[in-house]
Amino acid sequence: MCEREKMFCLTALFGSRRSTVIAATLAGLAFLLLGSPAQAAGCAFEDQGGGRVTDVADAHTLHLEDGRDISLAGIEPIMGSAKEASKAALAAIVTGREVTVRSPDDTPDRYGRESAFVFLQGSETPVQAALLSQGAALVAADVADRDCEAVLDAAEAAARRDRRGFWADPAAIKNAESPGDILTGIGRFTVVEGRVLSVRQAGATTYLNFGRNWRRDFAVTIPKRILPAFEAAGIVLKSLENQKIRVRGFIETRGGPRIEALRVGQIELLGRD
Repeated sequence: MCEREKMFCLTALFGSRRSTVIAATLAGLAFLLLGSPAQAAGCAFEDQGGGRVTDVADAHTLHLEDGRDISLAGIEPIMGSAKEASKAALAAIVTGREVTVRSPDDTPDRYGRESAFVFLQGSETPVQAALLSQGAALVAADVADRDCEAVLDAAEAAARRDRRGFWADPAAIKNAESPGDILTGIGRFTVVEGRVLSVRQAGATTYLNFGRNWRRDFAVTIPKRILPAFEAAGIVLKSLENQKIRVRGFIETRGGPRIEALRVGQIELLGRD
């Protein structure tokens, strides 16, 4: 029966234990086991080999038996109070398991880590998507491959809709009308929602303003060199005035709090209502 009804067997395995980490792990394992063909179509990069996962360093990094350190591409780890729960969720999925590593380039970063997508042996759904589906990670701002980005976005959207993990916190998404709250996350990867009050260009930068006071209010900045990407995606920036959007990125301050948008995928249109 377990081969035919994998979700049932996973549920039976965990029984009545209801901790956040166990529930998240169940959702993640089910996601990996039952991933759809559409999900499998994304993140199909060059095979960089694989091996057995010995342990995880944090919610974003795992160690392989062959000595390699793998940094999970395409996602940002949850910080703050949920940091340890996110690490535990990753550990529960991959520790002791055989995995395949895929990426466009296996060149390590300055810390010796390879940035890659990781797949459990026999699965075509990335571990990153499992973490996102639990609310144990956020889609990063630097995913260049559109098919892969779609896989990750869908997994995060499901967790957000069902208020899993990180998304269970009412303060998970920051309100663009509360710049003081946003400023508490300087240097952190943050998701902000709000209505664009105006779109203005100053020099080589376009500003999506969410308030009238640039010294205090939140804004999204878009460098001139990035504008062709928005045009190619059919997004006229001026048309964003009075639209509600969701934006993600690292918080910095130049007057008020800012997020710099370097990719179209950082901005999600939510409509005018």
